[in-house]
Amino acid sequence: MSQQIAPKPSMFSLASAPGPIPGAGGAIQNAGSAINRGSRPCSNCTCSPGLLSRQNRRKSLFMQQFARKRSSQGGSSSPRRSVSGQASIYSSDSICTTKNVNTTKRLESLRYKMKEHDLAAYIVPSEDEHNSEYVSSADQRRAFISGFTGSAGVAIITRDLLNFNEVPEGKSALSTDGRYFNQAGQELDYNWVLLKQGAKGEPTWQEWVIADAIDQSLGLGNKLVKIGIDPKLISYKQVKAFESTIETKIEELGPSAKVELVAVKENLVDQIWPDFEEVPKRPTSDLILLAEEYCGEDFKSKHSKLLAELEKQNSKSILLSALDEIAWFLNLRGSDIEYNPVFFSYVIVNDSQTQLFTNNPYSDTIKSYFKENNIIVHPYESIWKELSTTTNILKETASTISIPETASWEIVRNLNNCKFKQLHSPIDFFKSVKNSTEIANFDKAQLKDAIAIVKYFSWLEDTLTKGKKLIDEYQAGEKLIEFRKEQENYIGNSFETISATGSNAAVIHYAPAKESCSIIDPSKIYLCDTGSQFLEGTTDITRTIHFTQPSQDEIDNYTRVLKGNLAIERLVFPEGTNGYMIDVLARQYLWEQGLDYRHGTGHGVGAYLNVHEGPIGISYRPAHVNFPFEKGNVVTNEPGYYEDGKYGIRIENDMVVEGTEMKFDKPFLKFRNMTLVPYCKKLTNVALLDSVEKAEINAHHAKVWKLVGSQLKKDSVAYKWLKRETSPL
Repeated sequence: MSQQIAPKPSMFSLASAPGPIPGAGGAIQNAGSAINRGSRPCSNCTCSPGLLSRQNRRKSLFMQQFARKRSSQGGSSSPRRSVSGQASIYSSDSICTTKNVNTTKRLESLRYKMKEHDLAAYIVPSEDEHNSEYVSSADQRRAFISGFTGSAGVAIITRDLLNFNEVPEGKSALSTDGRYFNQAGQELDYNWVLLKQGAKGEPTWQEWVIADAIDQSLGLGNKLVKIGIDPKLISYKQVKAFESTIETKIEELGPSAKVELVAVKENLVDQIWPDFEEVPKRPTSDLILLAEEYCGEDFKSKHSKLLAELEKQNSKSILLSALDEIAWFLNLRGSDIEYNPVFFSYVIVNDSQTQLFTNNPYSDTIKSYFKENNIIVHPYESIWKELSTTTNILKETASTISIPETASWEIVRNLNNCKFKQLHSPIDFFKSVKNSTEIANFDKAQLKDAIAIVKYFSWLEDTLTKGKKLIDEYQAGEKLIEFRKEQENYIGNSFETISATGSNAAVIHYAPAKESCSIIDPSKIYLCDTGSQFLEGTTDITRTIHFTQPSQDEIDNYTRVLKGNLAIERLVFPEGTNGYMIDVLARQYLWEQGLDYRHGTGHGVGAYLNVHEGPIGISYRPAHVNFPFEKGNVVTNEPGYYEDGKYGIRIENDMVVEGTEMKFDKPFLKFRNMTLVPYCKKLTNVALLDSVEKAEINAHHAKVWKLVGSQLKKDSVAYKWLKRETSPL
């Protein structure tokens, strides 16, 4: 069970960079140092998981239990394997699953603040003001108030207006999706109920809080009941949808009730956070300028392309607020959010200039770059004043400003009634279609990461089975970083490594805590979901392996997952095909057995950017219907299967969309697997494979052996391991 605040992928760090980065506009200095590390001692177990992690103060009950177990075994230093009737020292059942945070006092303090603002409910989203999926420590408000550390979810806290006790009371709920049901069930304390997003019969978080507000309004004689939220942390589009749901629910549950969503500019969680622990500061890392050998397109070209798209929309200016879009557009990178090479900023673009709002320092080289491209830099906080000024000018000329669909409510509130047009940001589409330089660099990054992963898996197997050494999940992930550092232009991981043994692999977004994770058990499945940030590109690779003898159930289910992965990879499809249409192909062999998995099958990947990138993807979510694949897209292929309390399986490759010579009414496209890591032979049931699948696996392994094997020393453990794993079926 993850006890860290930032599960996959959470943050990009340059702290481990091996020195100056070629093509990056100079050396990176003091990277990662801007994150504030709290020094206040724990108080009655109320520190958030984030603070405990930052202070490295977690208590390792596991190691205490392990020490007691060894003592009871006579102090033997050799590992003991499980036998009938005996528990294994490797068992993940011995991991500390004690709650990290008691939220009672936090909720009490928050409800006092809610009372000051006359609120019956307060919503705490996961996102920051840029609608980022993964956020900095300073923006992890939902994790602070709830104790739940998953990357996706919404916390809702209510205040009972009919209760007149001295201490305010109410309910609190956490809504998240199927990736995190298991994790949330373990991390939330008794103050919280879990709303299983998408589960049959379960209300959405909007329906849940609105129903509670209606009930309170009716109980107070139709008094107006307010639901509050920080307007920077919710999109305007979501606000309009929420208000529509209020109208629908009032008509359904109580036509005389009065419920309103209100903007609360002073974030209430921020106001109480310092009372419990030292609040992290938002980092402002040095900006990095990418050379054209890595990005493949200069700023002037991107700027012209954006203006041409705006002209189609009868607009001459646009506000950009998504951090990865700004980084891609400006050919800049940062390290303000761990694992994600972005920096806090806003941008306003028109035909005469580009205005960048950021507090991040930059070199003289970048200063010259800004001057050459007419990029004017302002302080980050001045976006609100400048936005008001800009829209006042636009109002005078009856002009329209474009804002993205993800723009916050606060952005719209600062438009001064200027005409605006909401659209899906053109930049989101531009960056999802990789140019030839980016694709060539992706292939280079994949080879580098494959070499590191092959060295890692071979080392791990050799150390566990021949060396008979004890290695925990966290230590293993750190060893993988050592192998990656051997590769040129390695910047850091692209997300927190999921290194999971046995039942921990069934937790979809598990991340091992340094002092309370499990010892890797070689008699159980091991799942490693891991990725790198290279200057050349971003990787996201998952392999499930076994070090000894897997069960027949594990072998068969692994093979069904593998068959689904192969079915997606060899698909040839006409232009206009989207990820919603093909998701079923990955699930078909599991469905035949009444099995499934609770996550999408694939997501877009950035080019030395966020490991999760829109708008394309492969999943059953209807949102992907609107975004067909295009030549140049990079998308993951990652079906899986999970048995809670037993094991988990996932196989993930990174694929690029390419053209074909085929054409019917329209051209046909195909996927090319870029990942160069072999599949697990021990877990593959050849009897369940047909001739096409066998040929597909053998061709993949032959390619891996040729490209990766040639980079390994012939007398090395890695060379021998890879030769065995890539031998024909």
